[in-house]
Amino acid sequence: QVQLVESGGGLVQPGGSLRLSCTAAGGRFGINTVGWYRQAPGNQRELVARLTYGGSTNYADSVKGRFTISRNNAKNTVYLQMNSLKPEDTAVYYCNVPSNSDPDRGTLGWGQGTLVTVSS
Repeated sequence: QVQLVESGGGLVQPGGSLRLSCTAAGGRFGINTVGWYRQAPGNQRELVARLTYGGSTNYADSVKGRFTISRNNAKNTVYLQMNSLKPEDTAVYYCNVPSNSDPDRGTLGWGQGTLVTVSS
């Protein structure tokens, strides 16, 4: 069974940067599209970035121009570079393989996520 493991979160001041990582223990992302999601307190989980195997990306409007999703297939790892962070970016961040029919839904079991807190 594939277990998603996210890391790299922490406390950062507004305007700061963080780089999140995600690996798939017990499996491989392979040629699947990968995505980063986030869930803020009281909100539903939302897809913020998506990357196909071929390199096409999609971003939520709220993070466009600030976040960059990338992958290292040899290391079976997906990254999310987050720059110019805002307090509203505070959330638990998760990675997953988005469903083709409903990208807001991940096709793998959710990992524990990594908490990002943006605060001065």
